[in-house]
Formats: sequence, structure tokens, C-alpha cells
Amino acid sequence: MRVLYFDCFSGISGDMTLGALLDLGLDHDAFLKELDKLNVDGYSIEIKKVVKNGITGTDVNVILHSDHNHDDHHHSQQDTHEQHEHSHHHDHGHSQEEHPHDHSHSHDDHQHDHHHSHDDHHHGHEHSHQERNLADSLKPGVKAMSTRIFREIARAEAKVHGKDIKEVHFHEVGAIDSIVDIIGACICIDMLGVERIYASELHEGKGFVRCAHGLLPVPVPAVMEMLCNSKIPLITEDIPFELVTPTGIGILKMTCSSFGKMPPMSIEKSGYGMGKRETGRFNALRAVVGSLYEQDFVPNDEISILETNIDNMSPEILGYTMEKLMDNGALDVYYTPIYMKKSRPSVMLTVLAKCEDEKKFSNLIFRETSTLGIRVTRTARYCMNRELVKVNTVYGDVRVKIASIGDIHKFAPEYEDCKSIAVKTGLPITKVYEMVNETYRQEGNCIAVQ
Repeated sequence: MRVLYFDCFSGISGDMTLGALLDLGLDHDAFLKELDKLNVDGYSIEIKKVVKNGITGTDVNVILHSDHNHDDHHHSQQDTHEQHEHSHHHDHGHSQEEHPHDHSHSHDDHQHDHHHSHDDHHHGHEHSHQERNLADSLKPGVKAMSTRIFREIARAEAKVHGKDIKEVHFHEVGAIDSIVDIIGACICIDMLGVERIYASELHEGKGFVRCAHGLLPVPVPAVMEMLCNSKIPLITEDIPFELVTPTGIGILKMTCSSFGKMPPMSIEKSGYGMGKRETGRFNALRAVVGSLYEQDFVPNDEISILETNIDNMSPEILGYTMEKLMDNGALDVYYTPIYMKKSRPSVMLTVLAKCEDEKKFSNLIFRETSTLGIRVTRTARYCMNRELVKVNTVYGDVRVKIASIGDIHKFAPEYEDCKSIAVKTGLPITKVYEMVNETYRQEGNCIAVQ
């Protein structure tokens, strides 16, 4: 399985993500051709190789044209929110540099791989026009991935500013540079053809960042909101700067399956996306692409099997006992019809559990059933790697179970979620399953459920 790993040892921002992905060796011309499909004008993009701390990486600058001011893109916002968004996304939403636009005047002595310009011929574009262009022109996978990212950032911004998410429009999620970073990152991920994305823990600085409303604490409120209930590990460094931006964590949160150490993999390439601020250490995002090791199957887990024979209990109580065991975390519970002494029809209760839960489930079985004894055995088992993700459908989020080992990959929608949609919409449940399966195949990367 081909996978991508983000090593966020110095945080993450939108331009660092785009730089790291392009530094993996992607064809810049092919990338720019796909980016042209965005149909957003008024900016130039510079992609160049730079050296920091003796390491070569890629620096990306999205430069807004001087005659393309932000009022053209925030005309439907309230003034106070507009001022905050302008500062929030341009002081620290797009890159880690306090004044990213200053860079448009400092590259004269550098050789650029590309300087790609989008002339501003459409100053009067409505939000709906831009949204329609986004929906109609990009690849389905790129569109689905970027939509999830925009929605998450919009959700966080709405929560922080006390707005309804419906009040946060396409350009309120970020100005042109942030939009290009998000769409560009999704295009790069699609070009890499990876099946799964992982990331390290996030490293963040400390202190305050200045915006139109004054000083905001680091992590900034939108980043903190996206961290809530995400179980993304955060490490605070003794660096008086912001290292994690809303655009950066939005991309990471909505594309990565899990966070932590790099999985066992055969590394194909690595790339570095350079940060613009001098932090006193190597300020970059590292991206690594490769393949997970395909090892010979060996038993990789041990479980306890608890069994007992029952011949004098009501079926209703047996059903209740099964529900109780499952609710308390049993791996599986089932009954097997058996015949006991004097030819009495009976059942054998079998409970699969983690070894450390043997005593808990033994006590529960004694409390809820008539049995006087429980047999316990421990056994090794082959176990596929499993995780639960959310797939966003037109009818809402649906959980999907994913399992993989070596080159074997399986997935199945959660029955209860599909049942809920079928009841709510009147669709046959088989059609709901088909819709979820097709959505998962198209989107590829989904939201991990912690």
C-alpha cells in the first residue's frame, strides 16, 4: 500500500504543506495545469528551491496582485468579521510569516522553477460563481477532499466567531492564498496516488499573534477548536512564534488516518516544504512517501475465550446478557445450540475478550446468568489492522470500518448508520450501502473516528 507521512517537527502551514508535496518530485507543469482549473484569478504562484540549515527544500509563495484587494472577495461579510479574517488568514493562516505579502518583493535574486500568473479579469465574481467553478472543474477526488477541508475550517471559524456555519461563505474560509494552498495540496495528494496518509504529532510554539482584534494566544482559537476532540497529539515548544496555522491543521485533520510515529514502510522519496519565519531551528515540514511493509502473516494478537454451558435460562435473559456483554466491551459474543445431560436442549455462551478483561467479564457472566463455572482459554489470532472512518454523504456522515493487512484491503459501512439513512429517506437500505461504498471509493481519504 502506497502511503504518505507528514513529519510536523516544526508545525504545519498551508504553504509548507504545498511545498513539501511538490518537493517529492511532482511535475510542476502538470500541477499548475490542474491548478488552472480552479478558475480563480488575481494571483501569481512562485515555486522555487531554497537551502536552509544546509537542507534543500521547496518554497511556495502565492502572491496577490496589487490591484486585487480583499474587499473583492469579502464583500458579503460583516465588517468586523472581515477584518479578523483578513488578518487571521494573512498574518498566520497561510504561512508562518507575519507579513507574507512582503515576500513578493524579495525574490529578484532567486531563480524560480515557476512563476505562474493568473490575471485578474473578473473582479466582479460572486461567491456562488466561484463555488460553481470549484465544483465543476476539479477532479471528483480533489473536489471531495478540498470540500471536507473547507468545511472543517469554516466550522471552526464559525464556532470561534459565534456564527452559524451557513454564514461562512467560500471566501470567508480563507483568502485567495489559503484557497490555493488547500486546493493545491489536494491536487498534489491526488497526483501522488497514495492510499493512506499519516502524520506525526504536531509541534506548536507559544505566545501571541497580532490580528485586527488585538493579540490572540497561540495556538490561535481556530486551531484550538480544530484540535478539540480530535485526539491529535500536540507538543508545545519553547518557541515564541505560531507554528500551526488554521489552513495547515485543516489539511492535516481532514486527510490523515492517524497520528504518531511513522508506520513501518519502505521509503521512496522525502521532501521539505520550507517555512518563512526564522525560528532558531530548521523550520520546515517533511513529507515522506513510500509503501507499507508487506510482512508474512503471523499471529499478532492474543485474546481470552470465556465459555459456559447454560440449560435453565429464559431466552429473553440470554438476549439481555449478550447485549450487556457487548456494551461492556466484549470483542464478540455468541450462543451455540448444544445438548446437555438427560438430552436437555441448551446453549453454550462464548465471549471473546481482551486478556486483561477476563475477570471483568467472568464477574458479569456470574451476575447475569445461572452458570456455576466458566472455562477460560487464551489463544493467538491473526488480526487485520482496523480503523473506523467517517464518509461524508449527501445524507450525512456514515461510519465505515476499514481493515488491511499486506495488500489485502476491506471496508464495510456501519449497519446502524445506513439503517438510519434508509429510515429517514425511504431509500432501500441496499441503495444506501451502494451509495456509501461508492462515496468511499471516490474520496479515498476519510475522517478518522477516534
